[in-house]
Amino acid sequence: MDQIKTGRFISQERKSRNLTQKQLAEKLNISDKTISKWECGKGFPEISLILPLCDILQISVNELLLGERVSEEEYRKKAEENIMNLVKEKAESKKKIIISIINGFTGISVLLVCILLAGYLTNVSTALKIFLVLFGVIIFLILLALAIVFDCEAGAFECPKCHKRFTPNYKSYIMGAHTITKRKLKCPECGKTSYCKHILTKSE
Repeated sequence: MDQIKTGRFISQERKSRNLTQKQLAEKLNISDKTISKWECGKGFPEISLILPLCDILQISVNELLLGERVSEEEYRKKAEENIMNLVKEKAESKKKIIISIINGFTGISVLLVCILLAGYLTNVSTALKIFLVLFGVIIFLILLALAIVFDCEAGAFECPKCHKRFTPNYKSYIMGAHTITKRKLKCPECGKTSYCKHILTKSE
């Protein structure tokens, strides 16, 4: 889904019905700043607003996601493409998460092996032992960094307050306290900090 294209489409359909951003916002019980963000491609309507928005603009949900008007035949084709894209995105996200987990465990394993070797090898110099430990630490840090990149870019995180899905920057991701499926992050849409759920797709 192209948010910029969808934003332009929302703007186009709004104007064709002689609605200002403020008037459309009032119909949806939201602020006109939110409408402006959508139309600039900096955000996308949350799930609860999609159907009311489509009803006001007299467009289908699929047309909203595509950012263009489509015929009935094209609608079916595009609907299938959207489903396939979502399936593909989920599969890629799962793959990234698996790679992230493998990298994390591999890094820990290499570090532990190097530390154990340095401790058990009594017939080698201290310099070699230090080298083994440093080698383990370097490999661990490299694999940990890769694990963070893959996990951070797999899908998105969903704010429990406004249901906005977003990809956090690496600093926020690393510093955020987390459980297995959630991470404490600041939502760029509503500005609230909360435990955001890791979702496999970026599309809302």
